[in-house]
Amino acid sequence: MHNNLLYKFVLLFLIVGVFSAEGQSKKQRELEERRQELRREIIAINNIRSKEKKEEKSVLTLIEDLNYKVSVRQNLIKVTNQQANLLTREINDNQKTITNLRGQLKKLKEDYAAMIVKSYKRKNEQSRVMFLLSSSNFQQAYKRLQYIKQYANYQKKQAEDIQIKTQELQDLNTDLLRQKQDKQKLIEDNRIAKRELEKERSEQKVMMASIKANLNKYAAQLKKKQQEANKLDREIDRLIKAAIAASNKKAGKSTSSKTFALTPEAKKLANSFYANKGKLPWPVKEGAVTLSYGEHRHPVVRTTKIVNNGIRIATNKNEIVKAVFQGEVLAIIKPKGAPAILIIQHGNYSTTYKNLSKIFVQKGDKIALNQEIGVVATDTSGESILSFGIFKDSKPTNPSYWLLKR
Repeated sequence: MHNNLLYKFVLLFLIVGVFSAEGQSKKQRELEERRQELRREIIAINNIRSKEKKEEKSVLTLIEDLNYKVSVRQNLIKVTNQQANLLTREINDNQKTITNLRGQLKKLKEDYAAMIVKSYKRKNEQSRVMFLLSSSNFQQAYKRLQYIKQYANYQKKQAEDIQIKTQELQDLNTDLLRQKQDKQKLIEDNRIAKRELEKERSEQKVMMASIKANLNKYAAQLKKKQQEANKLDREIDRLIKAAIAASNKKAGKSTSSKTFALTPEAKKLANSFYANKGKLPWPVKEGAVTLSYGEHRHPVVRTTKIVNNGIRIATNKNEIVKAVFQGEVLAIIKPKGAPAILIIQHGNYSTTYKNLSKIFVQKGDKIALNQEIGVVATDTSGESILSFGIFKDSKPTNPSYWLLKR
C-alpha cells in the first residue's frame, strides 16, 4: 500500500513537472514574439524618421515621436526582464532535474555493476547448462530457463536505461548551457536598451523645456487638431449610419435600426471578415503605430485629451495604401483644403483610411484584398500619417486586435 502511494506521488510529480515545463516554454515563446514585435516597432519608426530628417518638423511632432519611442523602449525592457526572470526559473528547474537525473544514473550504474558481479560469480560457481541439467523435472528446467532469459533481459534493460538516462543528462546539460547563453544575451540587450532609453529621456527633457515655455500656444494647436479630427469622425459616423438606414429601407425593415440589414452575400462577407480577426494585412508596407486606439492624455500638454477612433500609422512619403480586405467602396470624403478619406464596407464591418493625397477608386467599386486604393498624404513638416479605423456597424473597434502582428 505504501509503495503504491509513493508510486502515485512520483507519477503526479513528473506529470506536474512536464506541464509546468511546457507552460514555461509557451510563455517564453509568447514573450519572445512580443519582444521581437517591439524591436520591429522601434526599427520601423527609426527607419521612417531617418528618411524625414531633411524636413523641418515641429517641436510638438518631435516630442510626440520621442514619447512614443520611449514608451515602446520601456515595454521592450519590461518584456526582456520578464524573459530573463522566466529563464532563471527554467535554469533552476533544469538544474534540479539534472541533479535528480545524476542520482538516478548513479543508482542505475550501481545496480548494474552489482548485477554483473553477481552474474559473474554465478557463472563461476555453476554454468547455465549445469543449472538446467540439475533440474529434478522438466517443469523445473523450464522455469529455470525462463529465469535465465528474464535475468538476461533485465540486464539488457538496465544497460538501455543507463544509456537513456545518460543521453537525457547530456541533452539537459546542453539545454542548460543554451539557456544561460540566452539569458546573458537578454541581459546585454537590456543594457543597450537602457542606454538608448537614457539618451531619449535626455532629449525629452530638452524638448519639454522648449514646449513648456510656449504651452498655451501648443495647447491651442492640439485643440484645433482635435476639433478637425472630431469633425471628420462625425462625417464618417453620418455616412455609415446613412448606409445602415438605406440597407434597412431596401430590406423593408425599420430605418431606425442601428445595424446593417445584410443580404446572404453580405452576411457571408461579414463572417469572413470576422474570421480573419488578428490576420488582416497592414494597409501600408512599412509603418509604426504612433497613436493607439482610444482616449489618451497628451504626453506633454496634460490638460488636452486625444480621442482616436482608430490607430495612427507613421509611414514613408508617398506610401501606397492597400485594402485590408475585399469589399465595396461605401464613401469618399474630400474635405476642403484637407486630405481625403476612404470608407470600404465589408458586410456590417467598415474600414476607414484617413489622410490620403490620392484615391484610385470610386464609390461603389468592388475592392479586392490588397488592392491599391490610394496614397498617404504628407504634411508641411514632412510627416506621413495614415489614420486607419475599423467599425462594426457604426461602432469603432480597436484595429490593433484585427491586424496581423508584425
